[in-house]
Amino acid sequence: MVGLSTGEKHFIHGGIAQDLRSDGRKRLHFRPISVETGVIPQANGSARVRLGATDVIVSIKAELGKPNSFQPDKGKVAIFIDCSPTAAPEFEGRGGEELSSELSVALERCFLGGKTGTGAGIDLSSLIVVEGKVCWDLYIDGLVISSDGNLLDALAAAIKVALSNTGIPKVNVDLGASPDDQPEVDVSDEEFLQFDTSGVPVVVTLTKVGRHYIVDATLEEESQMSSAVSVSVNRHGHICGLTKRGGAGLDPSVILDMISVAKHVSQNLISVLDSEIAAAEANADE
Repeated sequence: MVGLSTGEKHFIHGGIAQDLRSDGRKRLHFRPISVETGVIPQANGSARVRLGATDVIVSIKAELGKPNSFQPDKGKVAIFIDCSPTAAPEFEGRGGEELSSELSVALERCFLGGKTGTGAGIDLSSLIVVEGKVCWDLYIDGLVISSDGNLLDALAAAIKVALSNTGIPKVNVDLGASPDDQPEVDVSDEEFLQFDTSGVPVVVTLTKVGRHYIVDATLEEESQMSSAVSVSVNRHGHICGLTKRGGAGLDPSVILDMISVAKHVSQNLISVLDSEIAAAEANADE
């Protein structure tokens, strides 16, 4: 937990009220973002994202599996987050496990839509190889290396970047003589298909401190929040998911305004990530 004096708390609240935060940012400005891709060679895709002093790594592994019987035309995605005990003192023991679980659930809600998959930011139908019989299972693993607030947005950005770095092996399928036969699948070691990230969203968390809300809150700012709403938005401005934390209730009109602000801020964030991804790929090619 962040221990702040009364004076420090007043300083944070006063700065946010005047649209000048402790680190010089305005309420709706993110900290500097840096991106690396291909940081884990044995994964199908990986990325490291630094958002200020918050530092996370995401790796993606693709394995062949069988679609669920109730969604025979869709592949499967699982998201697991691990908060390193060295990232923050509160991550030691049960604290880290509970936060890891909370972040995993929130990210699945933001990227995979509801139970039916409606509004999912990741196109699960693109992961199907043979409908009802063979699909790709994507395992998305995130690791929090250093925490200085806004973990959800940083992890979501790292997932988006890692997916842009992900190659799905090309497969040749022999369906067999009978429809009941299990197809034979030959997986290429040399040819890969780039994962389509055109609909993959970013997450923008609006943290309410006093009467105002801010984006990309630091750990100190998060300690003063009454509530926070995380909005998952893709480059087309479509809302893919929504999650809230904090005990304080919010008026529906405030939530609608938060969504509107998140949609506006998300487009700038996506533009920054696009530039960072292009720069990271150019560095990797050199």
